[in-house]
Amino acid sequence: MKTAMIGDNCIDVYVRINGEVVNRRYPTGNCVDTGVNLQKLGIPTAIISTTGSDEDGKWMIEALTNEGLDISHLKVGNGATAITYMDMNGNDRVHGDYIEGVLENIVFDEEDIAFAASHDLVHTALWGKAEDTLPAIKAAGCKAISFDYADRLDHPLVESTLPYVDYGFYSYHKDRDEFIENFLKDKVDRGMKIAVATFGEKGSLAYDGKEFTSFGIFPAPNVVNTVGAGDSFISGFLYGVLNGLSMKECLSKGAEVSAQVVQVFEPWVTE
Repeated sequence: MKTAMIGDNCIDVYVRINGEVVNRRYPTGNCVDTGVNLQKLGIPTAIISTTGSDEDGKWMIEALTNEGLDISHLKVGNGATAITYMDMNGNDRVHGDYIEGVLENIVFDEEDIAFAASHDLVHTALWGKAEDTLPAIKAAGCKAISFDYADRLDHPLVESTLPYVDYGFYSYHKDRDEFIENFLKDKVDRGMKIAVATFGEKGSLAYDGKEFTSFGIFPAPNVVNTVGAGDSFISGFLYGVLNGLSMKECLSKGAEVSAQVVQVFEPWVTE
């Protein structure tokens, strides 16, 4: 059992925390965070992406290598690693400039697609620039594809990727209501195996074509940084799927991993 993450990687740089200049940084990206957390859960994971030829790119490679991920398809492009600058006020993040770097021209070739399809599950996300690979990955026999749509429920990729996605994840900023229930049901009725909505501190909801299943959260007494909460939830949920757990157990595992991650500054538990 093994997974492949195809898409983005970047460095998050916090310029200020509560007004204090800090220049605190870490390697991240949806595929990186989800992949590292899956690896920590015991699922062998590969990263398919392109990082920069600068010091940040070297750091990315070193960090993923130290975490035990397969980086055989992590290419090095000639240029800068993607960077997101932000400030933090309490637990609220204020996003600043984004420098796309080598991701601007990222290309996934036939070898990347064949490599991805050889895994039990392939995961990507809204800004991973890998959506065009999904038809070929699916056609090559990939057993399952998951996609993180973040909170962009009306994004064009929600519709265009639907025929290829088995597990869809959506962040919803309201409580459970008729809209989100109908939204999840629609996605499964039209092809997904499971559609999941997360409500932050109010838990999660999944639909599998038969019934809705909900789950709350695990206590997080010392919330430090909520960046990575969604990615870590996805890691826990997919761990459950890959291990044949029930829907409730999948949601529970997602909530458990997410609660661990929000209590550290980085988007994965480092110890």
